[in-house]
Amino acid sequence: MKLGVIGLPASGKTTILEALTHYATDTSHKGADRLHTIRVPDLRVEILSDMYNPRKTVFAQVEYFLPGRAAQSAEVNKTQNPLTSVRDCDALLHVVKNFSIYGGEAPTPADDWRSLDQELILADLIVIEKRLERIEQDKKRNRKTEPQELKLLEECYQHLENETPLRQYPELAAAPLLKGFALLSAKPVLILFNNDDEDDSVPPIKELTDSDNCMAAKGKLEQELAQMSAEEAAEFMGEFNIGASVTDRVIKKSYASLGLISFFTVGEDEVRAWTIRSGTQAVDAASVIHTDIQKGFIRAEVVAYTDLIAAGNYVEARKQGVVRLEGKTYEVNDGDIINFRFNV
Repeated sequence: MKLGVIGLPASGKTTILEALTHYATDTSHKGADRLHTIRVPDLRVEILSDMYNPRKTVFAQVEYFLPGRAAQSAEVNKTQNPLTSVRDCDALLHVVKNFSIYGGEAPTPADDWRSLDQELILADLIVIEKRLERIEQDKKRNRKTEPQELKLLEECYQHLENETPLRQYPELAAAPLLKGFALLSAKPVLILFNNDDEDDSVPPIKELTDSDNCMAAKGKLEQELAQMSAEEAAEFMGEFNIGASVTDRVIKKSYASLGLISFFTVGEDEVRAWTIRSGTQAVDAASVIHTDIQKGFIRAEVVAYTDLIAAGNYVEARKQGVVRLEGKTYEVNDGDIINFRFNV
């Protein structure tokens, strides 16, 4: 999973990135693109690793990408939208300033959120307008066009013209024919309000229809906590009433907003967590491991994590009848432990 970190200037994007990833800014690389990978905390992986004692244990991973200043420079803006660099991200983390600076103006989180959201919409409008123009030219030249693509693009254009982000229309946003456009306003967005140290609240913004995709963080404080030892951080988190780190909270929210779940593969060589979307069928989950497994798929041997732990080991789980064989169309559940049978 790759999240693009976006926000207006001075919103605290770098502060939040460092709080999330525990990576301090390298002064020699200031202004450059930043991509950091962190593991997804999952107690189930740790317990399975203790059970199997494998040679290698691999947690699921999350990538956070912050475009550098060069992508936002005036020269680049003349030719392309600076948001273009986050088009390949699975979702966006929109950092909104909600903290005060001594002697400065009060924060305006509602206005700041609207401003950047409109930039996402405008960027998509430009992409779709260009494609519609190309389709029109192809028609005049008697070249073959895809009617369904045209219909989808026109529907997108109408919503964007009405200043409505495409993520509000999930079926349209997920249309396979639109995937190649990587439309920004179609991506899931987690809005993170970067608050003062004393503020735990999410500011009320009536246009935000999905409050589940909003959260608040004390950015500067969380950044400082990320540089402390575990013992020091735990003490300060207690003092400032922080129940879980911003890293854990953002990952949890990100998985929920993207509809992501984890399944596991286990054995003496490796215990590994794999990330897929909820509703993924077994044959497609197999491709996450290797396309050859998908091509030669025969059956999926499945046991739920809770059933395995209750049984104590795999052999006992078999005896209890909780290990089962599933076909291609089986929808994988969060926590499934799967051994794919295949032949290539």
